[in-house]
Amino acid sequence: MKKLTRREMLRHSGMAILAGGLMGITPSCSSKDRSGQSSLKTGPKKRPFRISLNSSTIRGFNLPVEEQIDLTVEAGFDGIELWVSDVENYIKQGGTPEALAERMRSAGLTLENMIAFSTWISDDPSRREEGKRRTRESMELTARLGGKYIAAPAQGIRVIEREKLPEYAERFRQILEIGDETGVMPILELWGGGALNQLSDTAAITIGTGHPKATMLLDFYHLYRGGNSFDSLRQLNAAMLPVFHINDYPAEPVRTELNDADRIFPGDGICPFTEVIPMLYQSGFRGGFSVELFNQNYWDTMDAKTVLRTSYEKTVQVIDQCRL
Repeated sequence: MKKLTRREMLRHSGMAILAGGLMGITPSCSSKDRSGQSSLKTGPKKRPFRISLNSSTIRGFNLPVEEQIDLTVEAGFDGIELWVSDVENYIKQGGTPEALAERMRSAGLTLENMIAFSTWISDDPSRREEGKRRTRESMELTARLGGKYIAAPAQGIRVIEREKLPEYAERFRQILEIGDETGVMPILELWGGGALNQLSDTAAITIGTGHPKATMLLDFYHLYRGGNSFDSLRQLNAAMLPVFHINDYPAEPVRTELNDADRIFPGDGICPFTEVIPMLYQSGFRGGFSVELFNQNYWDTMDAKTVLRTSYEKTVQVIDQCRL
């Protein structure tokens, strides 16, 4: 029998999320290369990542979903994450998912993911069934929009009980199988202040499904807020991550007292982007870095266009500081 190489073993193992694709490579970061130029070019075709927007960043302006799309394009983003609830409101007012899909397609905007909420992981069987039903509806809507992913946070449980990790994995597999039917896959989302706040638990649930498309939705702030080490990301095959939420956080208040509204523009806080982004790149990430903020101060002191332009420009600056 032919002896498989390590790379072939990883490819055939079915455990994509634990591929550990760094092979001992240590990336380096610098704001400039030897010529004095930024090491990543400013044109979107030159970057290995899409720069996208989670519409939560402008949620405080209560804009209709069509305007969210148009302003995102105007600001220069490559992709967008829309909220299912915003699209449902648009449909109630006479719009169609197909019209929104065409609006994004004609502008060259990728629908990275849809923000959805349901109780698919609940310990209560009736709530869990309702959560699965709601998840299917969100997936079907996403498919009509031309999207391939929806967020799947662990709503419906107060705390992760580690002895029940296999049960959580089976519940996640059930909605992954709905994803097989609809063509839209759920992404298990880690929340730093929620029940599922540890990368190790998130990975255990994902791996435990045994499903080839199982993956997770991570976020710089949420990883920090949950007390996770960014070095733990070295254990992942980041090529399996379609989108990664990008944001920053201040040194104060202390980590355990931070909340979602404390997230700030990338580069304005203490997040070690120049270490983590090259790490993700070397382990295969080529998806969308999607800006996700809920900053009331920004909403109070800026207009939507300014928030979007600043979000885009600061994210570009952070990424372009890294030598990949």
